Amino acid sequence: MIRIAILLLGLGCSLPAQTPQVFTLKNSAGMEAVITNYGAILMSLKAPGRDGKLDDVVLGFDSPAEYIAKSQHPYFGAVVGRYGNRIAKAQFTLDGKTYKLAANDGPNALHGGLKGFDKRFWSARQQGNVLTLELLSKDGEEGYPGELRAKVTYTLTSKNELRIDYQATTNQPAVVNLTNHSYFNLGGKAARHILGHTLKLNASRFTPVAKDLIPTGEIKPVAGTPFDFTKPTPIGSRIEANDPQLKLGGGYDHNFVFDKGLTAKPELVAEVFDPSSGRQLDVYTTEPGVQLYTSNFLDGKIAGKGGVKYERRHALCLETQHFPDSPNQPAFPSTLLRPADTYKSTTIFHFRVR
Repeated sequence: MIRIAILLLGLGCSLPAQTPQVFTLKNSAGMEAVITNYGAILMSLKAPGRDGKLDDVVLGFDSPAEYIAKSQHPYFGAVVGRYGNRIAKAQFTLDGKTYKLAANDGPNALHGGLKGFDKRFWSARQQGNVLTLELLSKDGEEGYPGELRAKVTYTLTSKNELRIDYQATTNQPAVVNLTNHSYFNLGGKAARHILGHTLKLNASRFTPVAKDLIPTGEIKPVAGTPFDFTKPTPIGSRIEANDPQLKLGGGYDHNFVFDKGLTAKPELVAEVFDPSSGRQLDVYTTEPGVQLYTSNFLDGKIAGKGGVKYERRHALCLETQHFPDSPNQPAFPSTLLRPADTYKSTTIFHFRVR
């Protein structure tokens, strides 16, 4: 099987579905991204630190088999869809028809349902430092309408950028919100928390949530709250503040509204810096929002790469996105996709050293 896979890769052919495969992208600077066609998961991302050494800056497992066996893992590195984040009461109405979705987060739908894109095998085609993955989601899967054809392209550039391009088409009206759910720890190995990482978000507003983490529909300013990351701020400086929103999320688990809005080209929206390693992550996106999640539900029960037990606050996620529950929130940016249109989204993770 390995020899066949290598031959197919050399010919630039797509690999068969239902077969776990691993693809490695490398650039001239030594940066490396490892991706599997199961869930389009970013398994490993090695970036240089201040000392010049490469280290893996994302949480996960050592092999595709572990992702499959531990299918209830918290979406480590996966492309989530059809709808990233939550949809209230696992339902929405489109063109006068109500669609009932699979409820997998209490009464709500989360990240595509019981078997979302993170638990599907994608067809894969690698050409140099570009990996393209494609998936057909049939009409009615997890309750979602329309036959959806999704494509995700990972590109590792010579500038130490991991670029992710998303695209989708449908044969009938549908809702789409794709994102990558990588857990970052710029210190590497995830052997310690990320509370000392500093974060800057170009977002002066956020969407408050109710007790089930569904947005209330409000868009509020971050000024004067623990959600103000408009200037570089240590993640741990206010995470335990006596704030109702922080208590609901067990920390940060909220959508931030970028000041730039939805754009045709990726713009700088977030900067994360780890003082200990010197690594900085700059995030560029076309998306109007991002879910900041500080791994509040990790509890040491999951043993990841090298047997490291992932504890609470050992990573942060920056899930670039349209807003949670947009199909039920008319004031939020629309996630509606019609047959005449093509869904397109781009996010770039750029690494540098300070």
